[in-house]
Amino acid sequence: MTDSKHSLARTVGAPGDRLRDWWAGLGRPQKWIFGAAGFAVMALLPIWTPGFLDTPGVSFDGVMAQFAMIALVAIGLNVVVGQAGLLDLGYVGFYAVGAYTVALLTSPESPWNQMGLSGFFSSDWAWLSAVPLAIAFTALAGLILGFPTLRLRGDYLAIVTLGFGEIIRLLADNLNDITNGSRGLHGIAFPRIGEDSVPGGYFSGANAMDEATNGTWWYWLGLVLVAIVLLIVGNLERSRVGRAWVAIREDEDAAEVMGVNAFKFKLWAFTLGAAIGGLSGALYAGQVQYVAPTNFNIINSMLFLAAVVLGGQGNKLGVIFGAFVIVYLPNRLLGVHLFGINLGDLKYLFFGLALVLLMIFRPQGLFPVRQQLLTYGKRAKELLRSADESKAAA
Repeated sequence: MTDSKHSLARTVGAPGDRLRDWWAGLGRPQKWIFGAAGFAVMALLPIWTPGFLDTPGVSFDGVMAQFAMIALVAIGLNVVVGQAGLLDLGYVGFYAVGAYTVALLTSPESPWNQMGLSGFFSSDWAWLSAVPLAIAFTALAGLILGFPTLRLRGDYLAIVTLGFGEIIRLLADNLNDITNGSRGLHGIAFPRIGEDSVPGGYFSGANAMDEATNGTWWYWLGLVLVAIVLLIVGNLERSRVGRAWVAIREDEDAAEVMGVNAFKFKLWAFTLGAAIGGLSGALYAGQVQYVAPTNFNIINSMLFLAAVVLGGQGNKLGVIFGAFVIVYLPNRLLGVHLFGINLGDLKYLFFGLALVLLMIFRPQGLFPVRQQLLTYGKRAKELLRSADESKAAA
C-alpha cells in the first residue's frame, strides 16, 4: 500500500516537484534569463504591491527588507544543514557576531569609539567599511568553533552548536564594558547615500514618505547581496567541493572510504555558512541601528532552521521561499482577529503545525533538492541518449 502511494505521488507530482523539474530542464542561458526576470519582479514588489500580498498591519517595505535578511541567513544555514548535512542549532550565534562587529565598530556608545579608536569607521562609509570585517570575524568564529567540534556527528554536534549560540548571547549580555550589556548599542552606522534628497540618506529612517522608503532601499540592497551569495554558492555546488558536501551528507563513512577528506570539507561548509550569517547580521545591524542580546535568542535560531526545512534542505531557491513564509506569514496575520485572538501572536503554533504536517506528508520540504550529480549531469544524459539512439538505428 505504501509503495503504491509513493508511486502515485511520483506520477502525479507535487507543484514543487514540477517547478523544480521544469527549472532543472532549462539550459544555463535560459536560467539566467528567467532568474534575472524573477529578481526584477521581486525588486518591484515594494513599489507596485499586489493587493493579495500586502500586509495591512505593518509596512510591506519593512517586511520585504526583513525577508532579504532572513533569506541570506537561510542560504548560509542551507550550506551547513542542507548541503553538508551538519545539524546546526546555534546559527543565530554567527548572526549575532556579524551584527555586534558592525555595532562595536560604528556605534557611538561602543567603548572602541569612545576611546578614539573609531578612525576609519567615523566617515559616511562606516557601515560599508565594517561589513567585510564582520564577514571575516564571523568566518573566523566558524573556523574556531568548527575545528574542535566537527569530528562530532548528529545530536552531539547539534548540542555543541546550540551551546555556542547561547554562549554568544550570554557574552553579549554580560560584557557590559564592551557590549553595553542588556541596554544594547544604539546609533549604528548605515549607508549615507542620497543625503541631498533625504536627511540622512535613502537608508535612514527619515526616508519614510515616498514610494521608495528606507525599507525599500534596504530590501534592494539585500536582494543584491542574495544574488551575489547565490552565485558563489551555486558555483561551489557545481565544483568538487559541492560534490564532496553531497557525499558527506548522504553517507560520511562511504565518502571517506572513497577518499573524501570529510573533516576538511565540513570545515569549509561551516566557515562559509558562518560568513554568510555574519553578512546578514551586518545587514540587520545597519537597518535597525540597534543591537541587544534579546534579539539573538534560541527561538530565532529555530526559525532560521524552520525556513530551511520548509523550503527544502539543499535547495537554494527553496530555502529562500521558506524564508519568505517565515517572515511574511506572521506579518500578514498581524491584526487579524479570530474569536478575539490576534492570529499574528500564534506564529509559533502555525510554524509548529506546518513542520509536523510537512514531516508527515513531505519530509524533504516544499522544494526538495534534485538527487543527482551537479557537475556533468546534463552532459552524461546527452551521451546516454545519443548511445541509445545509435543502438536503435543499428
